[in-house]
Amino acid sequence: MEAIYVWADPLRAFCERVFRKLGVSEEDAWITADVLVMADLRGIDSHGVARLRRYVDGLRTGIMVARPQEQVIHETPATALIDAGAGLGQPVSYRAMQMAIRKALEVGAGFVAVRNSNHYGIAGYYAMMALEHDCIGLSMTNADVLMVPTFGRNAMLGTNPIAVAAPAGEERPFVLDMATSTVPRGKLEVYHRLGKPMPLGWATDERGIATEDAGRVLENFQKRAGGGLLPLGGEGELLGGHKGYGLALWVDVFCAVLSGAAYADRVYPKTPDGKPLPANLGHFFGAWRVDGFRPVEEFKAAMDDLQRRLKHAPKAEGATRIYIHGEKEYEETERRLREGIPLNPKVAADLRAIASELEVEYDLEEWSATAGRQSLKA
Repeated sequence: MEAIYVWADPLRAFCERVFRKLGVSEEDAWITADVLVMADLRGIDSHGVARLRRYVDGLRTGIMVARPQEQVIHETPATALIDAGAGLGQPVSYRAMQMAIRKALEVGAGFVAVRNSNHYGIAGYYAMMALEHDCIGLSMTNADVLMVPTFGRNAMLGTNPIAVAAPAGEERPFVLDMATSTVPRGKLEVYHRLGKPMPLGWATDERGIATEDAGRVLENFQKRAGGGLLPLGGEGELLGGHKGYGLALWVDVFCAVLSGAAYADRVYPKTPDGKPLPANLGHFFGAWRVDGFRPVEEFKAAMDDLQRRLKHAPKAEGATRIYIHGEKEYEETERRLREGIPLNPKVAADLRAIASELEVEYDLEEWSATAGRQSLKA
């Protein structure tokens, strides 16, 4: 199915209208919409507006609170703990990262943990907030139980992403944004929507055996029937799967055990009769002032040199380029701002359905970037 290309600004405005219609404040609606559209701009389609339905359903059922009572539970000059009040994950994460940056600017480093939260979108969004302040940023979260531990058959941990961002001078900032599983769940959803077999080694079936059937794995997730995503490194220990498992466990320690959020298979709990309860996810954010270690300009010059040494290193046979983490996403953002964001027709149809259900203005023709793409091709 051919993608439908749309402009970022009207797509973001539509998401804002959806959140406002569901009772979310103006500020929180903008933050959440911006995180979703930024994911699409950076080419992380699995975490973009394709996820809007998840938040709409959560807000409509009350599992996600539209106007939560956020509270700072504990605070020191360098640290803080925030209770998100079961609200959307994006707004509290935005404010938590702002707090971490403020603390870094005041005392050199700041760390903020969040509990009682929900899915917060792409981890890199928050780490990158530190860049304009000449700080290094850190962002991570635990997540729904989707990943099997090394030698395990049932999912026990989330994809538990980690993101780090560091400024540079003439080169682009370094931005590492990665799941600790082989891939996030959204990648399976993309393959399932496209009707394509996924690469073998991404996930296992209910027996703990590697499978190419993305739909089967997604169905097993829904039924809690066993299997799940593999840790970064794959099955067993031969290619380092135990290291990905260890990283995921580390994220659970920082995001959940430290904050008091749910961990492992305690996230997304249900009542005895199967009714969903608030997810109680945890997040962790950090920021460091570069000049707490060395002059900023020296650091940026060294970052430029480091990147250039890697990019200009001898390439493997058949390879044309060595990338630095974040480069592909920056280039994709520039392209999509110029040519439009490609929406899968199924995603576009779901957005239209959401608009109809909530009686929110939806005009795909007005958003269309197709004419711009055609003129570029001409």
